[in-house]
Amino acid sequence: MKGIDGAAGVEFDRGGRGARDRIVAAARVLFYRDGIHATGVDEVIRYAHVSKRTFYQYFSTKRELVQEYLRDLDATRAIPRERALAASERPARTRLLAMFDSTPETRIRGCPYHNAAVEAASALPEVHDIVHEHKLAFIADLIGVCAELGVQDSHELGHQLAVVFEGGLSLATTLNDTAPMVYARSAADDLISAALRAPRD
Repeated sequence: MKGIDGAAGVEFDRGGRGARDRIVAAARVLFYRDGIHATGVDEVIRYAHVSKRTFYQYFSTKRELVQEYLRDLDATRAIPRERALAASERPARTRLLAMFDSTPETRIRGCPYHNAAVEAASALPEVHDIVHEHKLAFIADLIGVCAELGVQDSHELGHQLAVVFEGGLSLATTLNDTAPMVYARSAADDLISAALRAPRD
């Protein structure tokens, strides 16, 4: 499966095996590109080239598909910025700053988990549970990479970088402009430098 960055170009063959995978992959494209509420089951069915009967063999409701879509993003590490953080062969500081690098997008759609939480509001509490779990795991990963830097307080730096990252990406999405991520990267670099200069006990 493609990452979320390559979703817009995904096309599927008709029929054959792997119907469930095609349904989830179609959801990844359509939910991320067009929004969860704007995408109906019939559109997913058409995009995945499956029958309505086949769809409901795997997912009894659209809500189930939304949950699987989000879990699949985690299982396949489909978010490029988070893959950059996990590239353990690269220096820790490089990985932390790589999260802020821009990717070619005709329309900036931002974080699929953030988007899902906003769309879910109070109507889909199970979505909030998945998003909550993902974001806590993301912050834990940040803290772990910050610890590799040898800073005095990796917990604080990890949380600071999470706030800068989430804020920059949200503003970039709202404005459809990569400039906020450029400024967020600069702020993150300053935070890292300050943490490295801080005297250790």
